[in-house]
Amino acid sequence: MILREFYEAAQEGIQDVKDDNSRLTWGSSRKTKKLTLGMISKLRKMRDVRAFEQAKNLKQIRKQYAPPSQGSGL
Repeated sequence: MILREFYEAAQEGIQDVKDDNSRLTWGSSRKTKKLTLGMISKLRKMRDVRAFEQAKNLKQIRKQYAPPSQGSGL
Protein backbone atom coordinates (compact mmCIF):
# COMPACT_ATOMS: atom_id res chain seq x y z
CA MET A 1 0.00 0.00 0.00
CA ILE A 2 1.22 3.46 -0.84
CA LEU A 3 1.12 6.17 1.84
CA ARG A 4 -0.91 8.54 -0.32
CA GLU A 5 -3.68 5.92 -0.48
CA PHE A 6 -4.45 6.66 3.17
CA TYR A 7 -5.15 10.33 2.50
CA GLU A 8 -6.68 10.38 -0.97
CA ALA A 9 -10.14 9.17 -1.89
CA ALA A 10 -10.46 5.78 -3.52
CA GLN A 11 -9.78 5.92 -7.25
CA GLU A 12 -12.57 4.82 -9.54
CA GLY A 13 -12.07 1.27 -10.77
CA ILE A 14 -9.21 0.45 -8.43
CA GLN A 15 -10.93 0.14 -5.07
CA ASP A 16 -14.56 -0.71 -4.62
CA VAL A 17 -15.61 0.29 -1.10
CA LYS A 18 -18.69 -1.93 -1.10
CA ASP A 19 -16.48 -4.99 -1.82
CA ASP A 20 -14.10 -4.20 1.03
CA ASN A 21 -14.47 -7.12 3.41
CA SER A 22 -11.49 -6.30 5.60
CA ARG A 23 -13.54 -5.63 8.73
CA LEU A 24 -13.67 -8.75 10.87
CA THR A 25 -16.58 -9.75 13.03
CA TRP A 26 -16.59 -11.91 16.14
CA GLY A 27 -15.96 -15.53 15.26
CA SER A 28 -14.84 -14.92 11.70
CA SER A 29 -11.11 -14.62 12.42
CA ARG A 30 -10.37 -18.13 11.08
CA LYS A 31 -12.74 -17.95 8.17
CA THR A 32 -11.02 -18.36 4.83
CA LYS A 33 -12.32 -16.77 1.69
CA LYS A 34 -11.94 -18.40 -1.68
CA LEU A 35 -10.82 -16.23 -4.55
CA THR A 36 -13.15 -16.04 -7.50
CA LEU A 37 -12.06 -15.42 -11.07
CA GLY A 38 -13.49 -11.91 -10.85
CA MET A 39 -11.37 -11.15 -7.78
CA ILE A 40 -8.24 -12.51 -9.45
CA SER A 41 -8.96 -10.43 -12.55
CA LYS A 42 -9.40 -7.31 -10.44
CA LEU A 43 -6.10 -7.98 -8.64
CA ARG A 44 -4.31 -8.45 -11.98
CA LYS A 45 -5.70 -5.17 -13.29
CA MET A 46 -4.62 -3.36 -10.12
CA ARG A 47 -1.12 -4.83 -10.47
CA ASP A 48 -0.95 -3.71 -14.12
CA VAL A 49 -2.05 -0.17 -13.22
CA ARG A 50 0.54 0.07 -10.44
CA ALA A 51 3.29 -1.26 -12.72
CA PHE A 52 2.34 1.35 -15.34
CA GLU A 53 2.39 4.14 -12.73
CA GLN A 54 5.76 2.97 -11.43
CA ALA A 55 7.23 2.90 -14.94
CA LYS A 56 5.89 6.40 -15.60
CA ASN A 57 7.40 7.69 -12.35
CA LEU A 58 10.71 5.98 -13.09
CA LYS A 59 10.84 7.60 -16.54
CA GLN A 60 10.23 11.02 -14.97
CA ILE A 61 12.92 10.44 -12.33
CA ARG A 62 15.45 9.32 -14.95
CA LYS A 63 14.74 12.45 -16.98
CA GLN A 64 15.04 14.66 -13.90
CA TYR A 65 18.38 13.21 -12.75
CA ALA A 66 19.94 12.64 -16.18
CA PRO A 67 23.35 14.22 -16.69
CA PRO A 68 23.26 17.50 -18.62
CA SER A 69 23.66 17.26 -22.36
CA GLN A 70 26.96 18.25 -24.01
CA GLY A 71 25.28 20.80 -26.27
CA SER A 72 24.57 23.30 -23.49
CA GLY A 73 28.11 24.77 -23.62
CA LEU A 74 29.30 27.03 -20.84
